[in-house]
Order: sequence, then C-alpha cells, then structure tokens
Amino acid sequence: MLSDATKSALDGVLVLDLSRILAGPTATQLLGDLGATVIKIENPKTDGDDTRTWGPPFVETPDGNSDLSAYFLAANRNKFSVAADISTPEGQALVQRIAGHAQIVVENYKVDGLKKYNLDYASLSKLNPALVYCSISGFGQTGPNRDIPGYDVMAQGFGGIMSLTGAPDGDPMKVGVGVSDLMCGMYATVGILAALRHAEATGEGQQIDIALVDTQMAWLVNEGTNFITSGQNPIRRGNAHPNIVPYDVFPTGDGHVIIAVGNDRQFAAFCQVMDRPELAESPEFATNPNRIANREALTVEINDMFQSKTSAVILELLQRVKVPCGPIHTVEQALTSDQADARDAIVTVESQDAASGTVSLLGNPLKLSKTPVRYANAPPRFGAHTQQLDEILDKHKR
Repeated sequence: MLSDATKSALDGVLVLDLSRILAGPTATQLLGDLGATVIKIENPKTDGDDTRTWGPPFVETPDGNSDLSAYFLAANRNKFSVAADISTPEGQALVQRIAGHAQIVVENYKVDGLKKYNLDYASLSKLNPALVYCSISGFGQTGPNRDIPGYDVMAQGFGGIMSLTGAPDGDPMKVGVGVSDLMCGMYATVGILAALRHAEATGEGQQIDIALVDTQMAWLVNEGTNFITSGQNPIRRGNAHPNIVPYDVFPTGDGHVIIAVGNDRQFAAFCQVMDRPELAESPEFATNPNRIANREALTVEINDMFQSKTSAVILELLQRVKVPCGPIHTVEQALTSDQADARDAIVTVESQDAASGTVSLLGNPLKLSKTPVRYANAPPRFGAHTQQLDEILDKHKR
C-alpha cells in the first residue's frame, strides 16, 4: 500500500472503463495500478463482467455469495464498479456524465456497437474534446473482418501463433493463457499514454483503434520477419528456437532443463564444462548457422550427455560457466520461489467494500523508483460503488 505522501504517475486521471473479459480490463487495471481512478461500468442485466462467473475457483467472501472468480481477479483491481444499463436513457446519461469528467475511455464493444447509445467516440468527444478514447476489437474498426467478433483463441488462430506452437508432429496449439488479449491490453496502454500526453499538451483528444489480431501478428516478432525475409512459412518446433541452436528443453536423468546458448562463445563453454570440447571445434557445430543446419545431430549429442546426470547437476555446471540455463517450474514452484517473494509476485490487497475482504493477487511487474505502482483496492463486487459515484466524480471536476 502507498502512503498518503507517495504520488502515483497517473494521480488525477479518471478512466471510464466500458470493457470486459481480459484485453480491455488488462489495460484499465494497469492504468489503475499507475494511479488513475478507474470507474468500471457493469451491466445489471448480466450481473456484471462475464468473467465474474468464469469459475471455479471463486474467492470465499464474508457474505458467502462470491461473484469474484479467480479469472475476474486477474484484471480488475484498483477499480470502482458502477452498475448501469447503457441501453436505457438513464444509463447513457450516467456514462456521458462520467465521460465529461474523464481523460480516458476504454471500450471493447463490437465495431460501432456504442453508436446507437451515443457513447461512441464521435458523440463523447463532442462533450469532452480532450478525451482519449480507446476502442479494442477483434479485427479493428476497418477491413473485411471488422464485424466479426473476436476472442483470444480466435486471434491466436488467425494471427498465426497457433501454427508455431506445439510439437512438430502435434496439433496446432494455443498458448496456455490468453496472451493475445494480454498483449492487446499492453499495446492499448502504451497507445493510451501516448495519446494522453498529446491531449495534455494540446487539449486535443483522439480515438485509438487497436485489434487483437493486429497485435497478435505484430508480436510474431522474429518468426514474422523470418517469413517476410525468406518467404518460407515457419513451422512448429516444440520448445526449440528457429534461429538459435541449442536453445531448447532437454531431458535429464530426472526431469528436464532449459538450455539457451546464444552465441559461439557460450557454446564453447557449454562443451568444455560437459567434457565434450571437440564438439565446439567440429565444423558441423562451431558456428550457429552450422548448428542450425545440423540441429538433429547436435540434439542427439546433448541428450546423450544429459541422460546420466540430474537436472540439478547440469544446471550447477552450466551456471558456473555462465551458460544460460534454467529449470521448468510448475506455477506453484514459480510463485512460491525466493525470487517471486523478493519481487512481490504475489500481493495482498484489501478491498474498500467490506463484503470483499482481503485477497491475494498477482503483483504488477513494474518497479518505478519515484511513482511506484499502488494496490489501493481489491477487485470490486458487482456494483459496489454505484452509490458513491457522485463522491468519486467530485474529486475529478474539470
């Protein structure tokens, strides 16, 4: 918790959050962590954000009637929940009133879905010309697929990452978490902060158009540029790297380890400490391009080296000569490690409403020396702050 004397980077910034599920809530949670006041509008017809019911598990609350699924907890701290039905004139007026005070709006409705409620960018920017309005969608506001709804797994499929994920002889595989949603939320936050700086300097707001599929294709990174450069379609390689060898998961006598040899010097050190110095001198393996060409043969050699050694022994040997390597943790091992404890990977947050109590959440990885992130409020119960709206807005009069 921050002391009263500690300022956050976005103190005084008001965010109107019209988003749900994961991409938009990820962006607005990050803005809240950085100090913004976030008002999350939730639909009373559906008892709020869809993810409130995406469980089990659910948090055990003092009233015994939890709408706080673990999924909802992942992206909704530092927010105030206000219940409003935007299909009614009263709900629209309430949202418009908040927008008049806000610097930022984030929404992830279908393209043009808010126009009929007069809550689209064109309508709200007339009320507040400096408004930064971020629209998140599956395929963007333009293009032939603009009207197709988008979920994370659809973005991973359309954007190419599933074709690269999984075993070479296995099925296409999505990443284990909603990474397209998460990365879209991260890109959205960067765009919002850039537009906010412009608005503060000029008084001119703007609309940000960001799509799950666009961001998915953008973070194909080296595999995307591998295709652009070579014209060759990348393939699934399991845990192996397309451009670096050895960079993979290898079996040991009692489990598996990760080896990530990034250059020829590291490969020579690897061979030396594993008592196979001749491999680093062999024309087949001396340089990274040659190791890529002879990937299968080198993999056989490494598997042979490792089969009689434990993971702990291999890691100790390689760490001694500064060859990048590491274990493969379960989620439990990762989050209960000494490193996780030292870096506040899990934080305990107390809610402003008594019905929620205290919950443990994943911490924000940002470490800012002057304006640290804050954990002011646990994810709220549905509509918990509806009656406090006037009080919240009074602190953000324009």
